Amino acid sequence: MTVSDADAERAPRAPWQWREEEWRRHVERVRAGRGLKPARWPHGARAAVAFSFDPDHETIPLRDGEVMPGKLSQGEYGARVAVPRILRLLERHALPATFFMPAVCALLRPREARGYVENGHEVAIHGWIHERNMELGRQDERELAFRCAETLERITGQRPVGIRTPSWDFSEHTLDITLELGLEYDSSLMADDDPYEILSYGQPTGLVEIPPEWIRDDAVYLNMDRYSAVRPYTMPRHVLELWRDEFDAAYAEGGLFEITLHPHVIGHRSRIVALEKLMEHVCGRDDIWYATHAQVARHVRHEAALGDGRPAA
Repeated sequence: MTVSDADAERAPRAPWQWREEEWRRHVERVRAGRGLKPARWPHGARAAVAFSFDPDHETIPLRDGEVMPGKLSQGEYGARVAVPRILRLLERHALPATFFMPAVCALLRPREARGYVENGHEVAIHGWIHERNMELGRQDERELAFRCAETLERITGQRPVGIRTPSWDFSEHTLDITLELGLEYDSSLMADDDPYEILSYGQPTGLVEIPPEWIRDDAVYLNMDRYSAVRPYTMPRHVLELWRDEFDAAYAEGGLFEITLHPHVIGHRSRIVALEKLMEHVCGRDDIWYATHAQVARHVRHEAALGDGRPAA
């Protein structure tokens, strides 16, 4: 073998050059297992609704090393103005929600983090500083995940039981770290409309996935970046129509309507109107179960255990 042949052998191969076992290994690392949409929702409800908010505040610019006041002020708006508006809306409609909160945000505003729990909501893991976990080594990702769980527990008084990875990134180590943390659910993967069990190389993990989707996320329609082509091209009322259709379809199928919102995005005046109209539309049905993500995960696991003939946990 010549030197050039040896170099070619060591060089990374293009995906079209992968052997079958290689592309199968990538595909099978984390997959959707059995569907966990239950035959029944609590209290005879036809469908379930799970509102979630990611109070990222200043962590996105901080993650990217942007420390000037302009970008940070946009995040500050989320905490200063938007969160109180959102909490008032949730209280008015008697809706529980899950707040996926970066630990740095909880450290900056511990009263906010505690307030979510005191108002009957759930606080779950959403990274340390909204880091991109696919850029981290395993040890760094693990250390940050455990530090997040400990920080949120210390500040709120409740140990988080779920995770939504920042930007929904999912590295080759994320699943193992999530299982090591002993979490009950993830909300970062998008293989179904309804909850499902996550598999690892074909084996059930017991971890419930409560799938988000970019369709049901405000940031993809309403974000703004002055240095790029990212602009809020979509009118809030048009986004509202899309989300109504998503809810109506989930209701017709007897499934779960899950939505992901960001205070610094949805909390502005013209946009909070759209959110309130969505809540009014959803609450117009009297056969809906409104739940946190943790409650959804526990219910679908309970129903799956009953279906398997095992004692429910």
